[in-house]
Amino acid sequence: MTLRHIKSAPLAALILLVAHAAPPAPAPYLTLAAAREQALARNADLRVAETQVAAAFAQRQGAHEIPNPTLGLSTSKLNTDHRSNRTDLGNGLLDRSFDTIVSLGQLIELGGKRGLRQASAASALQVAEAQRDDVRRLLLLAVTQAYVATVSSRDIATVRLASAASLRREAEIAGHRFAAGDISSADRTQIELAAGQLELDAAQARRDAAAAALLLETLLGEPQPTGTIALTASLAELVPLDLTNAASAPRPDLAAATANLAKADSDLDLARRGRVPDVTVSVQYERQPPDQPNTVGVGVSLPLPLWNRNGGAIAGARSARAQAAATLDKTRTQAAADVAGARIALATAAERAQRYAATLEPQSAAIAATLSYAYEHGGASLLEMLAAQRNHNDVRLAALLARADWLVASAALTTALNRPDPTVVDRSAP
Repeated sequence: MTLRHIKSAPLAALILLVAHAAPPAPAPYLTLAAAREQALARNADLRVAETQVAAAFAQRQGAHEIPNPTLGLSTSKLNTDHRSNRTDLGNGLLDRSFDTIVSLGQLIELGGKRGLRQASAASALQVAEAQRDDVRRLLLLAVTQAYVATVSSRDIATVRLASAASLRREAEIAGHRFAAGDISSADRTQIELAAGQLELDAAQARRDAAAAALLLETLLGEPQPTGTIALTASLAELVPLDLTNAASAPRPDLAAATANLAKADSDLDLARRGRVPDVTVSVQYERQPPDQPNTVGVGVSLPLPLWNRNGGAIAGARSARAQAAATLDKTRTQAAADVAGARIALATAAERAQRYAATLEPQSAAIAATLSYAYEHGGASLLEMLAAQRNHNDVRLAALLARADWLVASAALTTALNRPDPTVVDRSAP
């Protein structure tokens, strides 16, 4: 197309030409840090926890509100036999012989119930806030685990495909040697079968990666997860930081259990104070012409604690308090076990990953390359070459899994210690 033709083309044609000429931009990689930020902004479980905090705040606000007074209006002694209610004062509505009473009553809580109810509501708010923080803590661990699982499955598929491609090249060489009469057709077929098996294993690894990506997209709050999210290039770009001297910070699950015990204490005290009856103080104005047209009065009413001494509520609150105390003890023990177990798992995983990277994988690569060269030149048998290839493939996959375990163990220790900063960083981030 010449410049003259371009100038005379319609605008829609130009847009179509540009669209066909320019390749679509590749989807940007989602770094681990960006995945964490997106999860904190859009995860459904965290948003539910936020609404629970808002509900607890509203309950605390309600606990500080004073009960409303009660206004009453009653009229009695209405004549129903068609006789007049007229009095000497007249026949006006306020002059008739009706008995009209206007009363105003106010409930007064005794025994410190109001303060205990406020303390219980404040503890409930602390529980909700700590549970929200714990959801956040566990969410970051789940995002890291799903992220590492997705990347490792894709790396495993890449390794298996590379091994299959290497065997395909060996099959081509075997084809030339078969034509020359150096090897049998069975040897050539074995290489092709091994390559096909690796390709099938790679397809399974891609399916595993898609399943892990679906979980990751769900954690990130994607409305329609597809399992096609673009992540960082490889496990090699995810680096665990040193946690040798890492100190533990106060954990939100412990804070929630502690606040829940404080709430149970307030509820138990409130149930015990329930034996003290509350008093309703009232004032009233009464108009009953003609003898006593205007009178006022005061009154006090309260329930008599004869049959119900609030025993059931006290027993329930005492049981809830015992359960809260047991939960706190269990949470303390579990937190200590989490830290100890995570430290052991991290030390083991780090040693395995470093040994594979420094020793085992280079050695297996050297052996596989040597036997492959020897087989191509007739210096090694097919079985020796295939055994070396399988061993190297297994070592590479084990090295990937060991590195993935190292990353996950590092994230688990971060979660157990409740460190605010991430432990695994993505070196592919710009």
